[in-house]
Amino acid sequence: MLISEKQEKKNQKLRNAEYYDMTTTFDKLYAKSKSGAIFNNLIPLISSDENIKLAYRNIKRNHGSTTEGTDNLNIKDLEKIPESKFIELVKKKITWYKPKPVKRVLIPKENGKLRPLGIPAIWDRIVQQCILQILEPICEAKFCNNSYGFRPALSAEHALSRCYRLIQRQNMQYVVDIDIEGFFDNVNHTKLKQQMWHMGIRDKKLLCIISAMLKAPVITPEKQTIYPEKGTPQGGILSPLLSNIVLNELDWWVLSQWEDINAHFQRPCYKNDRGTPNQKNLYMSFRKSNLKKGTARNRQTGTNKK
Repeated sequence: MLISEKQEKKNQKLRNAEYYDMTTTFDKLYAKSKSGAIFNNLIPLISSDENIKLAYRNIKRNHGSTTEGTDNLNIKDLEKIPESKFIELVKKKITWYKPKPVKRVLIPKENGKLRPLGIPAIWDRIVQQCILQILEPICEAKFCNNSYGFRPALSAEHALSRCYRLIQRQNMQYVVDIDIEGFFDNVNHTKLKQQMWHMGIRDKKLLCIISAMLKAPVITPEKQTIYPEKGTPQGGILSPLLSNIVLNELDWWVLSQWEDINAHFQRPCYKNDRGTPNQKNLYMSFRKSNLKKGTARNRQTGTNKK
């Protein structure tokens, strides 16, 4: 079985967590979040020695670790600092956090357009990675199982496998492609923090740090300074997780409009060989109901098809 480069990176992060004995901590955070616990004192975990060393290890393996931010530093500059001094500096930055400006670069897209990419300073990337490692298991316990993007144990391959199973076993015939234009650039900061609060992340010091990250000045290629009032910088280590938090309510709402709806005259569902429920009968009941059918639009011909 071939393993993609992205999946190998995810596997390496799991091995790193085991090496620094953080796996048990992450498992406990996941279990507490699953049971509805409230987290109002996460900074000690974020600034722990082992979590900081794990953050450094994970960032060091990234291809982008050698890219310089606005402070003209990269991971090679941090390698020269003794470990004890490095940990002390990271703890100090977390305690009195003030992000440096983010460098914006424009990356060509397949359609010929340009994608704005934000590159935080290397010290800010370390802090973001420390936060990500603690927040991720908490958020994972709250995320929908049908969400596959930017997940530590899920990938595009899992999404494709799910699609094939729905097609072959449950006779689902259509895939709806929805694209939110400019999503990362239009995330509402207040709404994001409210969603984190409702997920049980109520450490006010941590929320203030994340707020400062989101409002960090952006230096454009034209050397102009922008002070963002919305959005998360594409390229930031924490941005993918924050985007999943924003979309979490939508994921659960879509699920509630299909899989979780009770059908009238529903025939019993049976289980597949591996024990997973086969909901073909449920979907057949929906097709025979008075629920309004969706309409798919062919991009090439411009015609509609039910």
